[in-house]
Amino acid sequence: MVSLENTLEELTRTNKRAEKVRRYIVVEGLYQNSGQVAPLNEIVRLKEKYRFRVVLDESHTFGVLGSSGRGLTEYYGVPVEKIDIITAAMGNALATDGGFCTGSVRVVDHQRLSSAGYVFSASLPPYLATAAISAVDYLEENPSVLATLRNNIALLRIGLSDVAELEVSSSPLSPIVFLNLKKSKGSQEEDLQLYDKIVSRAFHEDSVFMVTSRRTALDKCRLPLGIRLFVSAGHSETDILKACDSLKRVAALELA
Repeated sequence: MVSLENTLEELTRTNKRAEKVRRYIVVEGLYQNSGQVAPLNEIVRLKEKYRFRVVLDESHTFGVLGSSGRGLTEYYGVPVEKIDIITAAMGNALATDGGFCTGSVRVVDHQRLSSAGYVFSASLPPYLATAAISAVDYLEENPSVLATLRNNIALLRIGLSDVAELEVSSSPLSPIVFLNLKKSKGSQEEDLQLYDKIVSRAFHEDSVFMVTSRRTALDKCRLPLGIRLFVSAGHSETDILKACDSLKRVAALELA
């Protein structure tokens, strides 16, 4: 947050049109490349202090965080009116396709008139919209699914707590679970090769699917590389224990 506040202060101080220009803080509710949860209460404080607006992507928090799965605003108790635009992909918790964008009537009307992404896109096919509505209905009627998800996250984290030379670095709230080397093998390339070998062996030998996180030339924040796993309420205890056992076995062989 210190870095963000310094950036906002610099932009406000050096931009003579700062009071007139619409400026946005764009943030992921849960960062896909680290599994960390955004400190929304602090972001809202900075937004109000420096007169910015907030665009919040809830693709990985909608249907996950909050007592009823409404996302990061519900989890932090932040009034949804304090967030100018909320977006989310529906391919995660809702298990369908497409996405949505919400906000005040004024913001939504402006988007309809001037957003190229809206003007030149087609509406969601009825069957995908129906699938999304059904998923929301299921979540409202079966709130216990959220407890199941949280239990599965905790079970996976416990199972991965003693993997050789690797440690869990993601938030305990995150269904995106990251494993990183406790100590680098010497270079980014060597670390990446090791992660790729572990991921490949777990898939081909045990049918456990996970991915290696990567960087691109566009990444300004150089996050550590690692192994990324995704856990859902649909996983059984057997599924999770199988993934943990596979990772322990393969990591021990590759790191021997």
